[in-house]
Amino acid sequence: MKRVQYHRFGGPEELQLDDVARPEPGAGQVRVQVRAAAANPMDWKIRRGEMKMLSGSRFPRGLGHDFAGIVDAVGPGTVRLEVGDAVVGVATIPAAGAFAESVIAEEKNTVLKAPSISFEQAAALTLVAVTAWTGMVQRAQVRAGQSVFIAGCLGGVGRAAVQIARLRVARVTGSCSAAGHEEALALGVSEVVDYHDFDFARYRNRFDVVFDTAGKLSFRQCGAMLKQGGQSLHIVPTLAKMIGSLLSPRHHLVFGNPTLESLTNVTEACEQGKLIPAIGRIVPLSEAISAIVELETKGLPKGKLVVVPDAWPVRDSTS
Repeated sequence: MKRVQYHRFGGPEELQLDDVARPEPGAGQVRVQVRAAAANPMDWKIRRGEMKMLSGSRFPRGLGHDFAGIVDAVGPGTVRLEVGDAVVGVATIPAAGAFAESVIAEEKNTVLKAPSISFEQAAALTLVAVTAWTGMVQRAQVRAGQSVFIAGCLGGVGRAAVQIARLRVARVTGSCSAAGHEEALALGVSEVVDYHDFDFARYRNRFDVVFDTAGKLSFRQCGAMLKQGGQSLHIVPTLAKMIGSLLSPRHHLVFGNPTLESLTNVTEACEQGKLIPAIGRIVPLSEAISAIVELETKGLPKGKLVVVPDAWPVRDSTS
């Protein structure tokens, strides 16, 4: 089968599309015939060697974590999923390998895909939506009537966080570029702030939750914006924020935890039309490397990059 992989840590030039043996699932695992996979910034951070403590250093390493497809083999001890099931899930960080014709996943990190959701939508939804859900619902427990500030409200996690806050009947203020003003309003942001002209002092003591999905706010800035008893959430784990989160009960680092519960919740929200990912581009696996390089180096496209194995038709990204 074909798989995007690399044989040592480094830049995008290390990526190659190789022929590899189709893997077999182990205990508690399923093998999924990939119908769509989606890119995340975490993918190239791991490839560059920035997350060795989580990924390990065994090569060759496949690229990609978010996937949707059809189960075509199950390992011993699986209890929920069967061959033929349409599923969505996240490959573990040590295993990875979603940009391929088949991927191995833990059954506990894989759930049934709703028939009304396309494979492309399902793959684009997973990790960013799970991260937003983990922060907004499981950590901050956002509820009706609260006021939430989301920095980077049109990014992958930010967009999901806005929709989850609206699902929880909270009021959302969000920052993005001036060009994204109308798009943010259409998404459900009540007050849109141009991040180029952002002054946190104008928002002192206004929010129950500040979610910094862009990694641009300090703990001091977030603290000033919070009401008494409020919390700030962060997904960019700088050393300062890692230390600060251990010392302060108000500030928390958030990592996407693709549990059965979180994956089920975000999938159900998508099926209900309340949590929809923005897909920027869909490409065949044979063009995946060039598309990944463009996304990593130029930030294009805006919206999720989805990769589809060559055996399946590539849909228009707007469908």
